[in-house]
Amino acid sequence: MRRFLALTALCAVALGVAACAPSTGQSTDSTDSMTGTLRVWLFDEANRAAKEAVIKEAIAEFTARHDDVTVDVSYLATDTRAEKYKGALNDPASAPDVTEIGNTDLASFVASNGMIDVTADNGRWAEAADLPADLVNTVTVQGKQYGVPWWLGVRALYYRTDIFNELGLQPPTSYAELVSAAKKVRAAHPEMLGIAVGGLYTFGALPFIWDAGGDIATSSGDGYTAAIDSPAAKAGIKAYTDLFSDDICPAQQCVDLTGGGTVEAFAAGRAGMAILGNFNRSAVDAGAVKGKYAVVPLPGAKPGSIAPAFAGGSSLGVFRSTKHRTLAVEFMHLLASKKYTLKLYEAMGFLPAMKSARAEVVSTQPFLKPFLDTMDAGTRFVPVDKAWTTIDAERIIPTMLQKVITKKASVDAAAAEANQQITAAFGK
Repeated sequence: MRRFLALTALCAVALGVAACAPSTGQSTDSTDSMTGTLRVWLFDEANRAAKEAVIKEAIAEFTARHDDVTVDVSYLATDTRAEKYKGALNDPASAPDVTEIGNTDLASFVASNGMIDVTADNGRWAEAADLPADLVNTVTVQGKQYGVPWWLGVRALYYRTDIFNELGLQPPTSYAELVSAAKKVRAAHPEMLGIAVGGLYTFGALPFIWDAGGDIATSSGDGYTAAIDSPAAKAGIKAYTDLFSDDICPAQQCVDLTGGGTVEAFAAGRAGMAILGNFNRSAVDAGAVKGKYAVVPLPGAKPGSIAPAFAGGSSLGVFRSTKHRTLAVEFMHLLASKKYTLKLYEAMGFLPAMKSARAEVVSTQPFLKPFLDTMDAGTRFVPVDKAWTTIDAERIIPTMLQKVITKKASVDAAAAEANQQITAAFGK
């Protein structure tokens, strides 16, 4: 099964930075310093402390090997990361040496000449053979590797076992059952959301669109054609936005929820269900619902079916502007090693990219079964095109959803407008 699709690089605009202009990410100093401060950017998490503890352990091991080296880690909010990376691509002095990269962002970073080709470095890395080819493809652009896959994940349906038992409910196996259960939870517990969904939660909405047979865009020759206004896509949009009702997830409470907001709502005990990732487990366990929840695949419209999930994950790469190339590659490989990806799984629930590490956790963790079932049922990806950074950064899909949720536009009108914007993004 293909969990991810390879990203392709084109001469593009990456996060608002002209990729075809002279390289702003290229260092003018060829120094490969083995002393000084290594700057690292990683994504922030709902439960950062657990991730931070693992990173600190890796830093301690790394700095013990290197005298006169310190590691400075900054944690970036994923919803606002675009501006930080825009600055880094424009101004090498503000750029990190090593960075975490969402797998949807890499192609544009490479197109902007922002990342170092580490193909040869990976070839010399003892653990490289433990990485599956499909995941190596996620960091490969035009035959060259620009990083290493770090972890992968998909989303499924978390639900409150105590509330479901109280109300005599079974985990939903269809969209209709999901709606029914959500309404019963909220009717019995008006202080709770039947299911936490968010108007700013793109990857919560996409499974409904994909399950209905729709998509953001369809491949057309060497490019893509916007398709968010197709009848199937609009059916999926309606299925998702219909959940923003007073008897499920009231619009005034849920229209501005992000994916992180749905995590917080469920973890705090304010929702009967939520669409969360395997990587959200530590945040949920740090909340009020620890020991009171279980997970099943997000059901599709057809009874017994599984809605397609986004094949997500993160990679690690080295910025082209680094003046610590050797140290940066070594630290990247340390974080991506089996040792630390296993620690990261234990801390955060992030499924390791390495085959042997993933086999270890899957064999001992029944919790992972619904996520693996979701992967086996078939995952989907966003358009493999530089335009995705524009579509994402301009919040075209969330804006469409919010207009429908707040009744500022019909599904037809909102989808038509989004389709025009997506078409424009592909045309840039």
